[in-house]
Amino acid sequence: MTQSALASRYARALVDVATEPKAGVDPRLVLEQLRAFADVYAGSAELRNALTTPSIPPARKRAVAAAIGEKLGVSRIARNFLFVLADHRRFPILAEIVEAFDVLLDERLGFVRAEISSARDLSPRQQDAVSRELERVTGKKVRMRFALDRQLIGGLVARIGSTVYDGSVRGQLQMLGKRLEAES
Repeated sequence: MTQSALASRYARALVDVATEPKAGVDPRLVLEQLRAFADVYAGSAELRNALTTPSIPPARKRAVAAAIGEKLGVSRIARNFLFVLADHRRFPILAEIVEAFDVLLDERLGFVRAEISSARDLSPRQQDAVSRELERVTGKKVRMRFALDRQLIGGLVARIGSTVYDGSVRGQLQMLGKRLEAES
């Protein structure tokens, strides 16, 4: 099994637990807590070594994860998940698991992700208008990530999964050219 497939498997299990009504914690909070732990893990070679060295027993790894989790104020669900990672030696793919958890959690909560590219920064008003239109088109709530694309003349391009909504000037000119060719 590839690491990303393995990460997805762990993330899917965590989404199932975190979104249960009896979980007693907001699943977005669990995501934030795991991100904070992953940041500490990524920033400390000593911690990475302690949590990944096979000669260190899982009980000791749990104690280390619990101590750091306590300082970060992680919930019971996040702490127990870190224990599972310690027991199964999965800390090396923690960042992948957190990213997969984020994506799967959005899906479970009814969100789609949109990558918006524009020639210049969009004002908050323009961003809201784009959000409303994409929500209308998809029928779902949209989480948008904005990026500048200096190759665009104007307008914007929105990508949701494999679907591209091209509202750029270049895209409009290409469509116009195709229509004119079809009419000739």
